[in-house]
This record gives sequence, structure tokens and C-alpha cells, in this order.
Amino acid sequence: MSNQMNVGGQAIIEGVMMRSPKSLAIAVRRADGEIVVTERVWESLWDRFRFLRWPFLRGTIVLIESLVNGVQALTFSANQAMIGEEIMERKRAEEKGEATENDEKDAAGETKSDEAPVSRWMLMATVVASLLIGFLIFKGIPHMLTSLTGLSTDSILFHILDGAIKITMFIGYVAAISLMPDIKRVFQYHGAEHKSIYVFENGEELTVENARKYTTLHPRCGTSFIILVLLSSILVFMVVFPFLPPFHENRWINALLQVAVKLPLMLPIAGVSYEILKWSSKHIDNPFVRLLIKPGLWLQLITTREPDDEQLEIALISLRKVLWRERVGAETTAIDSKNIEIYANSSEISF
Repeated sequence: MSNQMNVGGQAIIEGVMMRSPKSLAIAVRRADGEIVVTERVWESLWDRFRFLRWPFLRGTIVLIESLVNGVQALTFSANQAMIGEEIMERKRAEEKGEATENDEKDAAGETKSDEAPVSRWMLMATVVASLLIGFLIFKGIPHMLTSLTGLSTDSILFHILDGAIKITMFIGYVAAISLMPDIKRVFQYHGAEHKSIYVFENGEELTVENARKYTTLHPRCGTSFIILVLLSSILVFMVVFPFLPPFHENRWINALLQVAVKLPLMLPIAGVSYEILKWSSKHIDNPFVRLLIKPGLWLQLITTREPDDEQLEIALISLRKVLWRERVGAETTAIDSKNIEIYANSSEISF
């Protein structure tokens, strides 16, 4: 029997973040082998503002919340990686009979360099900066390069060429970073995340053995969403730009102003792309839908790698933790005051 509740996730540094309707959980494995799990009650903006659930609005909310969750998860995993390295450094020093600057642990078993809380404003600033940089690189540069051809934005060919450049740049960027050893590890955890979700969706026991058999490619992946955004933007810009008057007599200033116009248009584009992704996930056996999701699955051949059993184990722990919250409800709190639980190995974990 399959599960209908939507659960999604994200690969991070030596770990996986999972999110369910009521919970957000992160599980990472430190360099010293300890498994760190954190979880908190999750409440989407659309739970408080019901109109944000409306079609074509909800996609924008999902995109923004995913970015916020992603930055939080990456910050947590980076901090845990630093702590793990400090623990290993101390152990190596102890073996040599030397002392280190971080030879004490706090009550939770963490070093003095435990993570400082990230303020909401700092988090939002990071998300906004990331969006702007990504927009300038993958929207601004392709538009300016296409403008060099002398084509008008009234032309369909302009937007096809613009779209081809930005898709090529994005695939090239992903392919380039996939060569980095640390990113390869993240992409393995990405594959582990997908395999774990398949186990849950098919109603099977959440075990490494069950997860191994599934593919690392998933139609609801964020990678597929990005490809849909890129493709949808071509169509939207084709429709909108012929109706826009020239903004400036100078060709390059006009092109820069046109790039600025594309920024607010990304919100409805995200909304449209999300509806397509949501619809396609419900009609996966339709031949047209299978054709539609192919580009996203092809790109996942780069953004996912076959995980090992330890990586699958971490993804399943994170998944089990969010499902624990769905069972016990929002009133139950985690054991530790900081919502951090540390385990020597997976056999100690039970929730």
C-alpha cells in the first residue's frame, strides 16, 4: 500500500534534510562516526494564510520556503562537520599525548565551537543574496549575450536562444561542480534521499535493504523543478515581452532594464512550474507526462549518484524522524533542549 503524504528532502554535507507536512528533520554523520539528528515542528506560511495554498501562488511559497530550509540545513551540517573534525583532531592529539584548544565537550557532547544561532534576518539576507546572484548569472548573462545578436525581444527566436544559453550554462555549471569530491558526496546523499522516499511512497519498511533496489531518479526532485522553471520561463517571456514598450533609447541600458523586468516574472513562473510538477507526479503513467519529465530525470543523472549503505542509513534516519513527528503531533518536544540528539551508531536510534 502506497503512502499519500508528501515528503521531500535535500542532500547536505554528509547528511540529509527531510520535510513532511508537520516536521523538518536533519541527520548527519560526523567525521568521528557519531550521528547527529535535529528536528523541529514545521509550519508552512500557507498554514497561517490559507489563500497562499491557491494554485499558482503555492509554487512561489514552496520555492522560497525550500530555499530557507536549505540554507538552515546546510548551515547545520557545515557546523556539525567542523565539530566532527575538532573531535577527530582532539582524539589524534590524545593518542600522541598532546593537548588541543577544544579538549572539552558540553553537556550535549559537542565541542566549544558548537554552532551559533543564525538570526532570521541573516538567514533571509543569505536567501535573497543567493537568489539575486543566481538570477544575475543564469538570467542576466544569457539575456545580454542574446542581445549581442541584434535580435529583438519581440522575436520568438530571441527567447529560444536566450533559453538555450541559460539551460546550457546551468547544465555546464552542475556538471562542473559534480567533479568536485565533496560535491560527489552530496550527490550520493541526494541519491540516498530519493531511494528513501521511494521506500516510503511504496509503503515498505524503511530499511537499507529495501532502499537499495530503487533508482536515484525521482520525478518530484528539485532538479526537475529547476528545469521546468527554465523551460516555463521561455514560454512566459515569449508571451510577455512583445507587449512591453522600449524602456530606453540606449540598446544596452534597455537590455539591462529588460533583465530587471524578468526578476518579478520569476514568481509566476515558479507558480506555473510547480503546478506542472504537481500535476505530472499524479499522472506519471501518462505517455505525455513521461516525455515532459524526461529532461529533469536526465539532469538527475548528474545531480544524483549511487549511495553506499551508510548514506542510505542517514537518509532513512532523517525520514524516520519526520514520520515520528507526524505520529506524535506538534505538542511533543525533542529530548534535548536544543533539539539535537547524538548517537554513537544507528543501533541506538529508536523513534
